[in-house]
Amino acid sequence: MKEFKHIPLDNRSYTEEDIKYIIEQNNVKLIQLQFVDINGQIKNMAIPSEHIDKVLSNEIMLDGSSIKGFRSIETSDMFFHPDKDSFQILPWSTNENAKSARLICDIHNPDGTPFEGCPRCNLKRVMKEAEKLGFSMNLGPEAEFFLFEKKDGKITTETHDKAGYYDVGPDDLGENVRADIVAALKKIGFDIEASHHEVADGQHEIDFKYADILTTADNVVTFKIAVKAIAAQHGLHATFMPKPIFGINGSGMHCNISLFKNNKNAFLDEKKEYQLSDTALFAIGGLLKHIKSITAITNPTVNSYKRLVPGYEAPVYLAWSLANRSALLRVPAKRGNATRVELRSPDPSCNPYLAFAAILEACLDGIRNKIDPPAPVESNIYHLTSKERKKQRIDSLPGSLAESLEQLDKSLVARAALGDHIFSEFVSAKKKEWDAFRTYVSGWEIDRYLERY
Repeated sequence: MKEFKHIPLDNRSYTEEDIKYIIEQNNVKLIQLQFVDINGQIKNMAIPSEHIDKVLSNEIMLDGSSIKGFRSIETSDMFFHPDKDSFQILPWSTNENAKSARLICDIHNPDGTPFEGCPRCNLKRVMKEAEKLGFSMNLGPEAEFFLFEKKDGKITTETHDKAGYYDVGPDDLGENVRADIVAALKKIGFDIEASHHEVADGQHEIDFKYADILTTADNVVTFKIAVKAIAAQHGLHATFMPKPIFGINGSGMHCNISLFKNNKNAFLDEKKEYQLSDTALFAIGGLLKHIKSITAITNPTVNSYKRLVPGYEAPVYLAWSLANRSALLRVPAKRGNATRVELRSPDPSCNPYLAFAAILEACLDGIRNKIDPPAPVESNIYHLTSKERKKQRIDSLPGSLAESLEQLDKSLVARAALGDHIFSEFVSAKKKEWDAFRTYVSGWEIDRYLERY
């Protein structure tokens, strides 16, 4: 029998017998069948563990008409298809006598085919398109989050501390919370690379090792659950909202991207300038060409664009560089298998399955069409005037969700990344979100205009 607790997340392989044995030996009473909707909201159905045979035989049904962007009420029957290798006992479960485990699931149609509206199934589809060209993508995310105080059980926007970048205790009051998160994630196979306080008050980052984009998307979902659950155990609220507080840095999710071919890093060519292959440069060209059209996917909320403004370390300008953190794309110094491109615009409110599919599709389009990027920009773009940026042809990301949706609506690459069903449902949902924001009378307006006019 395999040792359960120490199998890395990118190297799991469980049989049905393994899962049943682990359930029995660890007093697991509930199995959470997890999936996400098109907005990236994590959903689950809890099944008593005595029904594990039905679970593993794909016999558990759900009502797709009740899930955002799934099915109409006339065609609502759908089935959970659990990924056996995603099985994990949840270490943050508070009841030691009735532990919970989870299985991440694909959603399938009654005829057994993958549901075209399932974000996880959709990512698998795009990965297969990449495989036809001989490529697989690895990705390492850097998801930031805030810890806020609760008062009388209600969430506030009062940060847990006033510490800054890389600070230590007693200024950094999040050390124990982060330590507990790291310990829990390590128990379920995460390879944690770093944990530290971020720039803003109450802001934190925990980095885990890269993996293929499907495993990484699963890991991002698990990471969010763990962070929120353990913060709650400390009496705090953790949020991945991109910009919860005006005037300080927001939270991003930088994505470190590499393509592999024949088990070798396809971005590396030691004989080329910068030791970057044509594949790497074409991928950069594809990302720069299409980033405006996929930004609604990587930055999907109204609030996302409160972060994407100059002055708070968030990337705004469409350029690439070797070291310059004011550029949208950065190539870190390490080479060899570590050769990668860091896309700095995504934020952790995105649906990782959709965001990674869009990033992959943009890279593939750059490779297919041999899209050369412009020259790298090594000067601080934030310090350039608008005339200087225009002279260097440095464009900007969309300034609002509405602008992003205009770009998304006409993008063939975005449609290819999401598929027709998700594309249509996503655009419709986001247009409603923008319209609700556009017509809402905010506190800022009341404060500014009520007395004056």
